[in-house]
Amino acid sequence: MTTTAQQPLGSPFSATSSAHDVMDGVDLSGKSALVTGGYSGLGLETTRSLAGAGARVIVPARRPDTARTVLQDVPGCEVVALDLADLGSVRAAAAQIGDRLDRIDILMAVAGVMATPEQRVGPGWEGQFAANHFGHFALVSELYPLLAAADGARVVVNSSAGHTLTDIRWHDPHFRNGYDKWLAYGQAKTANALFAVHLDALARDDGVQAFALHPGKIITGLQREMSLREQIDRGWVDERGNVVGAGFKTPSQGAATGLWAATSPLLDGLGGLYLEDCDVAAVSLPEQPMDDGGVRDYAIAPDAAARLWDLSVAATGAAPIAR
Repeated sequence: MTTTAQQPLGSPFSATSSAHDVMDGVDLSGKSALVTGGYSGLGLETTRSLAGAGARVIVPARRPDTARTVLQDVPGCEVVALDLADLGSVRAAAAQIGDRLDRIDILMAVAGVMATPEQRVGPGWEGQFAANHFGHFALVSELYPLLAAADGARVVVNSSAGHTLTDIRWHDPHFRNGYDKWLAYGQAKTANALFAVHLDALARDDGVQAFALHPGKIITGLQREMSLREQIDRGWVDERGNVVGAGFKTPSQGAATGLWAATSPLLDGLGGLYLEDCDVAAVSLPEQPMDDGGVRDYAIAPDAAARLWDLSVAATGAAPIAR
């Protein structure tokens, strides 16, 4: 999909639409879905909404016992242990999922970390890049036969307006020359967007569409690595931790764009796009503030997406998806 399609298409929903609004009347009976991080924050809202529409939902979780407790009242929901920062765990989870499902109709990559202290995983990979991008890349690659087996599967990847912080740091993606937690987060979110671009290009002939999105500003567990003082200084919360910043969404509103991406017929044939506020986002200029919305050119550039794909295959050893 070219950037000419990267512009709002006139969705009936908006920034204030909730998960309930988007899913009203949607029937997913007989469908199978997978939601990483589907037991807290936006992921929990997503899982409940998909299951409520009749889907069988698999939730890969780093804390499986916690996930089972949280999801015990959600019908048709199953938990599989998964640590996205551990490729062995990713492959083991994919094998378990393959034993349970013969296809995946909807795959939602919701799990993520943000602005963490410096952490090295695997062969010295930067932790946010590994968990947010490499983990999801490897999981989707392992599960791709199940996506191809579905009739029009969709892959929805949570990026963020944080992608505006930086393009991929091709010269030093793992911050070996000095770590900055916000640039590392921004790079991972750019990677999430580029992943959807090239996945869609490769998977189109199999009927698989991929989308990336900014869910909006929401206070969830994603901020767990940030101190209360840091969140106060950014104008997000008050001294008691109550949300006071402008433009923040509820978790239900934050989940709405992803659910719209996963189910809306308006997006048929329009894969590879970046979405926000339950619509296609416009392309933003380099000088535009992050909170103005939109997607930077570099986060949807096909050549960069292909380059990142090759880098990711080489790093993870994931099976190539033939075009």
